[in-house]
Amino acid sequence: MSSADAKSLRPAIKAGTFKPVYYLYGDDDYLKDEEARLAMDVAVDAATRAFNLEVRRGGELDAETLGSLVNTPPMMSDRRVVVIRDVNALRKDARAMLDRYIARPADDVLLLLVAPSGVKADKELIAGTVAIEYKPLTGDRLPRWITYYVEHDLGTTITEGASALLQSAVGTELAQLKTELDKIANFTGGAPINEAAVTAVVGVRPGETLGDFLDAVARRDGAAALKMVPGLLEQPTLNAVRIVMALAAQTMVIGWAQAARERGVAGSRLSAEVFSLLKSSGGVFTGRPWGDFVATCVRASDVWSARTIDQALEALLATDAAAKDTRLSSDEQLLSTLVLSLCGVAPRRRAA
Repeated sequence: MSSADAKSLRPAIKAGTFKPVYYLYGDDDYLKDEEARLAMDVAVDAATRAFNLEVRRGGELDAETLGSLVNTPPMMSDRRVVVIRDVNALRKDARAMLDRYIARPADDVLLLLVAPSGVKADKELIAGTVAIEYKPLTGDRLPRWITYYVEHDLGTTITEGASALLQSAVGTELAQLKTELDKIANFTGGAPINEAAVTAVVGVRPGETLGDFLDAVARRDGAAALKMVPGLLEQPTLNAVRIVMALAAQTMVIGWAQAARERGVAGSRLSAEVFSLLKSSGGVFTGRPWGDFVATCVRASDVWSARTIDQALEALLATDAAAKDTRLSSDEQLLSTLVLSLCGVAPRRRAA
């Protein structure tokens, strides 16, 4: 069978019609677990779930047990569902049994094979099943997921500004975003989610987000960046290490864009090339939506030099090490010192 992208299971869930065997793999465990849960909810009636749903871990199964799980017919239902988590941990005899079953799967059993993040994709399972890779959502896919979740799962709407504000405060982890969205929807009582609701629940205010802080550092505005440090450290999921991660990503991309300018890459092409760089880098922590990140890095590439980029990276490395040593200064002291180091040299502007 051919590999498919992560969207391919949703139509099957919606229609209630499934292929016999799916292999769910990739680095976003939240998306995998959510898709598997939805598939189980649709494929097995609640009244017969005790008889027709089995969820096991690969390392616990031998060939005999696995064979019994997949060859047992459904009871009082048209379909039985078997979920094997950590399928990569199957012992040799169990894996041989699985391979034989995949070659001739039962029509009345839905088998979901789930691999954890960080595990190399199984080429044989990709070839023999409907294989779906779940990559972490990045770029413009993340705001679309927020909108989809709010509209389809929470039954309300969210403004573009509220979505960007939430993402800036919480980051890109879907489980954390879901938790905050659930709290905000409960706070609003089902009313549309706006920036005021995000501020009330999450504690982040427009103009004081991580993205605003990163923009201030990018333009070398130390005074503005310093004012934001205390508020940033009060926000969920943010600490000195995470903020340094975002600053490091921004600094390296600004440096890359600055070098591209020096090579003669025109501004009209630079944004597209930075987007391509992000896509090839995987799940780098940008601290805000990709469009805002790219625009900031391209603008800032005109006011940083190779020398100041090198100095900034050295300061970031030192701060990262200090932030991981709890015996040293507080997060606020470390970040304030870092801001002064990053923004202390007068900006260099290109000649007209």
